[in-house]
Amino acid sequence: MTKILSIHSGPHDSAAALFDDYRLVAAVHQERVTRKKGDGHYPGAAIDEVLGIAGIARKDVQQIVMSRGSYPVRWMRFSALNRMRFAMHRKKGHERHKGVFGVASRVSSDAQDVWLSEKFLSQEGFTAGTPVYFANHHNAHALSALFHMPTGEPTLLYTADGGGDGVYYSARVLKDGALTCLFGDTPESQHVNSLGLAYGYCTKLCGFRMNRHEGKLTGLAAYGKPELAGKLAAFFTVGDDGQISTGFTTTTEMERAVIAVCKGQPRETIAASIQQVLEDAITDAVTRMVKAHGIRRIGLAGGVFANVRMNACIAAIEGVDEVFIYPAMGDDGLVAGGALEFLMRRDGLSAWLDQRVELRDVYLGRGYPDADAVFAAGAKATGGDPVPETADLLAAGEVGAIFSERMEFGPRALGARTILANPSNADVNQTINDRLNRSEFMPFAPFVGAADAERVFAIDGRNRYACRFMTITTPVHDEWREKIPAVVHVDGTARPQIIDAQTNPLYAAILERFKQVSGLPVLVNTSFNAHEEPIINTPEQALTALLNDRVDFLVTDKAVYRRG
Repeated sequence: MTKILSIHSGPHDSAAALFDDYRLVAAVHQERVTRKKGDGHYPGAAIDEVLGIAGIARKDVQQIVMSRGSYPVRWMRFSALNRMRFAMHRKKGHERHKGVFGVASRVSSDAQDVWLSEKFLSQEGFTAGTPVYFANHHNAHALSALFHMPTGEPTLLYTADGGGDGVYYSARVLKDGALTCLFGDTPESQHVNSLGLAYGYCTKLCGFRMNRHEGKLTGLAAYGKPELAGKLAAFFTVGDDGQISTGFTTTTEMERAVIAVCKGQPRETIAASIQQVLEDAITDAVTRMVKAHGIRRIGLAGGVFANVRMNACIAAIEGVDEVFIYPAMGDDGLVAGGALEFLMRRDGLSAWLDQRVELRDVYLGRGYPDADAVFAAGAKATGGDPVPETADLLAAGEVGAIFSERMEFGPRALGARTILANPSNADVNQTINDRLNRSEFMPFAPFVGAADAERVFAIDGRNRYACRFMTITTPVHDEWREKIPAVVHVDGTARPQIIDAQTNPLYAAILERFKQVSGLPVLVNTSFNAHEEPIINTPEQALTALLNDRVDFLVTDKAVYRRG
């Protein structure tokens, strides 16, 4: 078995993962370790974390896989003049990073031609001669989805993001045992065609941070009318083959055009307009490919598909039986897809397809068996059975947080580091946001047991798998909307997580007991973190949140803890 370390270093979402051949042993975001939201530096801390989880050292790594992202320039081959310039930056205390793809594309099509592999291995403590493989950005996104999809053909793999390796979109079709790239394997246009970038520019125009707060825009869109959609849509053309194009030759040109349309408009109008353009264009593109290739299943990845409303539009395309979105759909997910690309190159498509597995959970970070000792030292254990006690507290309107299992990988809290609340009170959204210093526009997500999911939400074969990971919206049945208002969006939808007792026994048991107490088969799930903080990782961080009144109590498999 080969121990494969996979690394993504970029402007945001840096991460590391460790595979033992096809088994993903650990995956961690750099931000969860450094506590710097969106940390985009070289993920040295995340590397140490995944190796520590596996109990191995850097010298034990047998294969390294890297995205062609942004890395320290000291590991790249440059002209003497450029290296002198970069050295000057380092003297000022800034280690300059450059994109490997961009550097390589100036001199070669192969990142290996500009990568100083032995210098990198030596400085980072890896064994000399350890092979380094550079993965294709959009192919890595696509394979992260394909590997975990149920068997069955034909399958469309579609990716879209703000850009990676000079590509904004890609499409691949698995049919008759062959995987064919329709477009996006390499840059095919000198134009800037990215709807993801346009969405980001609108996010910035609304006063939020690009590449971080696009989710706020998705929530805000429900409160506006898409009055600018026609003008924004005019920038984008969808071809018969599903490719999206524009006339912009630079990102600056696109940003200025978007600003010219949107400047001075209410942010609700901007949000609603760009959301409408995104939904219409991507749905049109995918629909054309579905019809052209007889597609029944769709796998999605790339930052655009963090947009849960967008994903629901794709699931509604006629003829589609199932949609799956890789839970770490952003660039953090490249550490999974990159290693999977290496394995496909090593073993061949047929052998690779035989290894595919259903994704049960994304509990891939560190677990903390000593968490209760940390909590007991700074808080008061109530002494009761944690499951019924937690259910009673939630039914009474208190807000708690669960600390169980290994930390989640991906942008969503999915029951390991989750804040829990009663969904029957719509005001709980504002209450929790105030305590966490958040400014959110979308209600919190619900979690529901598999036995009750279809009774409360419009869930079927198209979206059931995606709903395990809270990556898609779906209508709430009319009779439930007034009963669980804290998790219902303005348009009557929600973003549910379907859970089961096998995956997270404590999470499921609390919900089942709450259902017995309240009659409601749903609880609120929002991530356990304050505004602009990464999701809680360690027991010490969770305890601090409790002591700072972010939540009323903590619950573990052993006890409920309150402030003393």
